[in-house]
Amino acid sequence: MSAQVTAIASLKDHVGQEVTLQGWLYNRRSSKKVVFLELRDGTGIVQAIVGVNDLGPERFAEADRLAQETSLTVTGEVRAHPKQPGVFELGVRAFQVLGPVHGEYPITPKEHGTDFLMDHRHLWLRSRRQVAILKVRAEIIAAIRDYFDGNGFTLVDAPIFTPNACEGTSTLFETDFHGDRAYLTQSGQLYAEAAAMALGKVYCFGPTFRAEKSKTRRHLAEFWMVEPEVAFLDLAGDMALAEDFLSSVVARVLDRRREELKALERDTTKLERVQKPFPRIRYTEALEVLQRAWDARSAEGRLALDPEGRPEKRPAFGDDFGADEETVISSAFDRPVIVHRYPMELKAFYFKRDPEDARVALGMDVLAPEGYGEIIGGGQREDDLATLEAGIAEHRLPKGAFEWYLDLRRYGSVPHAGFGLGIERTVAWLCGLQHVRETIPFPRMLNRLGP
Repeated sequence: MSAQVTAIASLKDHVGQEVTLQGWLYNRRSSKKVVFLELRDGTGIVQAIVGVNDLGPERFAEADRLAQETSLTVTGEVRAHPKQPGVFELGVRAFQVLGPVHGEYPITPKEHGTDFLMDHRHLWLRSRRQVAILKVRAEIIAAIRDYFDGNGFTLVDAPIFTPNACEGTSTLFETDFHGDRAYLTQSGQLYAEAAAMALGKVYCFGPTFRAEKSKTRRHLAEFWMVEPEVAFLDLAGDMALAEDFLSSVVARVLDRRREELKALERDTTKLERVQKPFPRIRYTEALEVLQRAWDARSAEGRLALDPEGRPEKRPAFGDDFGADEETVISSAFDRPVIVHRYPMELKAFYFKRDPEDARVALGMDVLAPEGYGEIIGGGQREDDLATLEAGIAEHRLPKGAFEWYLDLRRYGSVPHAGFGLGIERTVAWLCGLQHVRETIPFPRMLNRLGP
């Protein structure tokens, strides 16, 4: 029977003791009498010191030939680093190769291009940076589940195959479902609404898909989304829920993953400002911010040109906000900002119209600071049967596919609201990443289906 294996993360509890570690060789350097092996095991990285006098010339020479990513069992004494408080190292007494490396490991310490790293994503995950990102991602997901589970929500699982679309079929992946046309889901919201009529407060959490041909740093073809839905909730309550939820998740990550954020060189002072209340502005107020920015650029002759050489138009009511506009809006605030009451024509058929201003929907987006854009989108749903039927017709959607959804308004309809938060955009924001491709283990993007 093999010796009990200790995790690198727990070495602080074993100073002065002999332990056995198992892991992979992350890096190696050597001198005439000492080989320094950096060993990683998924919980951390430790420097294991191999001395020629400790193991003898033969074993020392073998240690000095070990290739990057060789898997090893290493036994030795845990010592506190003489110059770095809180850092520990291992004085090696013995080691055993478990899995040798065949050929040169593709990802060496030198610089590699993004395409090369994405082609070798299965190996790139082993890097210190990617491990830190994945641990932050896991913490975000755990914080999300704990928040909703601890606040009276019931988890419901929405289907991935759907016969209908939340927002039309133009951005959906179509597939054959035993002879019937089906789509990969772009949201579990409609099903969460049905569950909310049974359980009151629910959330669904799973993969969602968008077929839009976008190559921006914010878009993936497959991404994960959490979607709470609450019966008897209005837009004001929805915004309050979103800010409480998001500030709770950020606080949890700061509390438990500071080391990972430090490894990513994230400026955590900016995340520490993510506290309630969030500023709230109407779409029309956000539009005024954009118009002032346009006026300033125009006066200075700095207007961007479209492909045909025409200057960009001054923002007007009815315009949607893209990444550039969201960055301008959010730059005025040191924490997320909630923009609410967008024009109805910009929203899906299920949004409720503002009874005080028929031009706008009772919807809201939460924009992250530092240029990370929309991370939450949601609002109050239309609860009137006739109005919802008219919305389906206006959007030219097949009513038959939504009969089950209309039943929710036929039998005991109530005001209700919810939202969706994209995991990958949230990970990118909290980690300070420039592209969402690093936020998920195996990203699916336009023109990338593997590995």
